[in-house]
Amino acid sequence: MGSSAVVVGGGIGGLAAALGLRRIGWEVTVVERAAVLDDAGAGISLHANGLRALDVLGVGEAVRDAARPQYTGGTRTPRGARLAAMDGAALERVLGTPIVGIPRATLHRLLRDALPPESLVIGTEVTAVDRSAPGRVRVPLGDTVLDADLVVAADGVNSRMRTLLFPSHPGPSYSGSTVLRAVTEHPVDAGTDFELTWGPGAEFGHIAFDDGRAEWHAVLNSPAGVRYPDPPAEMRRRFAGWHDPIPALLDATRPEAVLHHDIYELVAALPTYTVGRVALLGDAAHAMTPNLGQGACQALEDAAVLAAALAGEATVEAALARYDTQRRPRSQSVARAARQAGRMGQQLTNPLAIGLRNTALRLAPSGMTVRAILRHADWTPPLPELPSSPESHGA
Repeated sequence: MGSSAVVVGGGIGGLAAALGLRRIGWEVTVVERAAVLDDAGAGISLHANGLRALDVLGVGEAVRDAARPQYTGGTRTPRGARLAAMDGAALERVLGTPIVGIPRATLHRLLRDALPPESLVIGTEVTAVDRSAPGRVRVPLGDTVLDADLVVAADGVNSRMRTLLFPSHPGPSYSGSTVLRAVTEHPVDAGTDFELTWGPGAEFGHIAFDDGRAEWHAVLNSPAGVRYPDPPAEMRRRFAGWHDPIPALLDATRPEAVLHHDIYELVAALPTYTVGRVALLGDAAHAMTPNLGQGACQALEDAAVLAAALAGEATVEAALARYDTQRRPRSQSVARAARQAGRMGQQLTNPLAIGLRNTALRLAPSGMTVRAILRHADWTPPLPELPSSPESHGA
């Protein structure tokens, strides 16, 4: 079994993979192309499966301490009528935890702080891998070459590594939706812990944070590439007349704080997540739409499963085969479900279809929302359990 790895990409999935590998005693180098780690991002909700993966990786308690549980909220119409309620307490009774909300920057920092600083190489992009040597992978980095037993490709939806490994794959597809998001400059009374509001071809949602601030996001049906000179002003126009606290959230936002990204996904599923001694992870393997809030959670699952497979198998090859077998069917199923959720939620524009959907949600039994979340969130990390600390393996 090997003992050294290069992780390409220093986002949530890459950092989580590095934590998992270190906990089984591997030496890890994370290579991130960004020259400055500014921890850009808005907010994120973590379901029980993501939190359980973080527990396995050793940072679950720290993340929970920095997060706000989501007990109240649900889905509304633009005028504020309730379509479905979220019962965080019921989820906690079943899963042992509610969903939690946390700034992405905080999550990034907690993951990064759990790694030794010398393991992170920033401002460097991996443009090639050499898989010609038996049992080794070489990663050129300028004048140096990293020689490793394993490379983890966690370089995002536009993964260069995926293109290198699957040159005939069509790559990510535009979903038809674009998202604007930001964190308010100061605390705002958001009313609930988490909320989604669905209008024709549009969604507005918020996540309340522990410090009183809130993240908001607006998802719109839109051609790719459309941008606005004053995003909050455009959002005030687009969501004029929508219920509180939407106006207050937008008024508490600086224009320069708004992030705007078109949503891309991997519609053409990969035939495998491993090629030789290279494993794809997170968005590089299964980029999905955000409609189920499962993108980051699936990446965290990937990291936990990869580490467990490497700890439990005699060879890297056997471990990667196990990783692919366990992760590809589940993550691709979640990606398909997220795509369908978007089509039946935010992307709907036909008034009749919207009316039928809203009626179905209002008439659904109270436990239906909990069961829908459980379908993807009730995941148990694989055995064997990882060591409690890297030191237990001499890392």
